[in-house]
Amino acid sequence: MNRSHLARLALTLATCAFTLPAFAQLLNPNTPPTTSDPSSLPSLTSNQPQPLDRIIAVVNDGVILQSQLDQTMATVAQQITSHGGKLPPKNVLEKQVLQRLILNQLLVQKGQQNGVRVSDDQVDAAVANIAQQNKMSVPQMQAAMQQDGVDYASFREQLRDQLMVRDVQQQVMQSSAQVSDAEINNLIASPAFKQGEVHLARILIGLPEGADANQIAAAKAKADKVESDLKAGKSFAALAVSESSAPEALEGGDLGWRRVDELPPALQQIVNSLQPGAYTEPLRDASGFTILMLEGKRTPDTKQIVTEYHALHLMIKPTAVLSEQGAQDKITKLYQEIVDGHADFATLAKRDSDDPTTANAGGDMGWFMPNDWGSEVGKLLAGMQPNQVTQPFRSQDGSWHIIKLLGTRQADKTEDLERGQARQAIAARKGQQAYEQFLRDLESSAYISIRVPELADASTASGDASQ
Repeated sequence: MNRSHLARLALTLATCAFTLPAFAQLLNPNTPPTTSDPSSLPSLTSNQPQPLDRIIAVVNDGVILQSQLDQTMATVAQQITSHGGKLPPKNVLEKQVLQRLILNQLLVQKGQQNGVRVSDDQVDAAVANIAQQNKMSVPQMQAAMQQDGVDYASFREQLRDQLMVRDVQQQVMQSSAQVSDAEINNLIASPAFKQGEVHLARILIGLPEGADANQIAAAKAKADKVESDLKAGKSFAALAVSESSAPEALEGGDLGWRRVDELPPALQQIVNSLQPGAYTEPLRDASGFTILMLEGKRTPDTKQIVTEYHALHLMIKPTAVLSEQGAQDKITKLYQEIVDGHADFATLAKRDSDDPTTANAGGDMGWFMPNDWGSEVGKLLAGMQPNQVTQPFRSQDGSWHIIKLLGTRQADKTEDLERGQARQAIAARKGQQAYEQFLRDLESSAYISIRVPELADASTASGDASQ
């Protein structure tokens, strides 16, 4: 793949994305150059003399440098063009990228204040994930970065920050996602529950917390102008990139697929009235003025027949007295006793397994759905036959495992899955609303000073937004 592209991509993943799923959204390694005028955007590998770095913005007690903005600009431009999008004017894109960098830095600062810690093992896993997605080993990716002049240690620290951002987001959403049985029952009984999923895109004309009448009027006028541009045939995605203040603006406003019942009740009827390709008028909400476009609809199967598995499990866990190598040697010996010596799996599990959940039952895991014990176990079981035993495998926590499949059966899990889906939909809606409010509060209470006048409206924070 293009090594310069990899280096730019890695830096953007570390400094620009808000959630770790961005790791999976890697660009095609055969992506063409980002623009017909390569000199219009900076390159990490340029041999031309570079100007001295300068501070673009002060965010509380942190700063955003010109080099950060330039590097992120280059990769965002490549992401947009590789998906067939049209680049907005450079000054418009700079404002959007700077807005994202500001919010990202605020989240990192909040994580540090909250005592969020990211281990070296977590960073290692993120690095390995990026390398795997690029069909490289970690050493190969390190070599590519070194060739492009990217400092690997700095890259790891940027990834550490991004993992912290993810943890902050999860903390906020989970703390607000308590769901009662009554809420689940009400949702299942509502018409919205069986209406399937919608693929949405959003343009948000944001307002600061406590906006006054003049700010509201200006935002409404801007939203009306965007609606007029849409009616005139302009691209929704292009307008999202150039006008939206939402976190997903640089992805063309794409919100992805969402269950209808995850949407606020006031939006469900509006979205259901749309046909694919249609959009709403500007809608006033807590964030400002929102225009939604329906990209598509899909309806899931009403009957949920799943394969259940019955298996035995044996686990050996490293301890202060049993090294990782010792744990691997022990599980290998037990495996050989089972497969070659025909020892009874349940007997060995009861005697030797470190799994507190199954050991006393002779390793019996009961009947379960494929991913109830994790996706790795689910993948292994899917390729097994009854009475087959897996080879020893290691989980992310360092423990070693053997599983014996006893049998499979088909089960109607419609009711269980419906309740699970309802719980997830309610939690997702509550969590998303809480997180968006958290972001508004975070930005409105921050000291943000943008030092470049032409970029001064990149932040929507009130108070010290720009000076």
